[in-house]
Amino acid sequence: MKPQIFLRDVVKTYGRFKALDRISLSIERGEKVAILGPNGAGKTTLVKVISGQIRATSGRVEVMGKNPAEFSRELRKNMGFVSHNPMLYDELTAYENLKFYANLYDVESGDRIEELLKKLRLYGRRHSRVKTFSRGMKQRLAIARALLHDPEILILDEPTSGLDIEGRLELLMNLSTLEKTVLLTTHNLSEAERLCNRAVILMNGKIVAECGINEAESVYLKHCRL
Repeated sequence: MKPQIFLRDVVKTYGRFKALDRISLSIERGEKVAILGPNGAGKTTLVKVISGQIRATSGRVEVMGKNPAEFSRELRKNMGFVSHNPMLYDELTAYENLKFYANLYDVESGDRIEELLKKLRLYGRRHSRVKTFSRGMKQRLAIARALLHDPEILILDEPTSGLDIEGRLELLMNLSTLEKTVLLTTHNLSEAERLCNRAVILMNGKIVAECGINEAESVYLKHCRL
């Protein structure tokens, strides 16, 4: 069986700067993988290539057997994306935001929206405008949006960035219950340990190590020379 996510010798350049340098990676269906690395390591560039937001300069990228840079309705319906930027409409209510995205994904929305709002403890504020929400509430709503179409793959790009301790723990608790293929970018080892079972360590656009999550801290520190 083919890996659900497969990259071979992927390069991404911006002018003379090489953001990704011959990345090869395989992720099986149902795996939860942390992409670890310091700021500027190339983590966000990597997940943007995998999610089809940007095109690799060279190399092979396949997600569910398809090139994510080439539009595929089937693939889009099987991927959810959450980043540190919630990407919500502040003037719309929580319910209206989800209704808007449900229409984009052709999801029969009524029951599904209510189910997610209840699961993420936002149902009581469903008719409040998003601009009145705390940072943590916005991130919970962003997760609801990413799960609306019940995707097989969930990509999390530093989703707890900017959250306080309470908001971070709450968000991690919600994410840990999901039965999806998960790709998480973070520089926070404790987050990776809570959510993932495998770690890929990225430095200066290159994968320098892959290991089980229990080994991640020692391997990461070794490569950081700390």
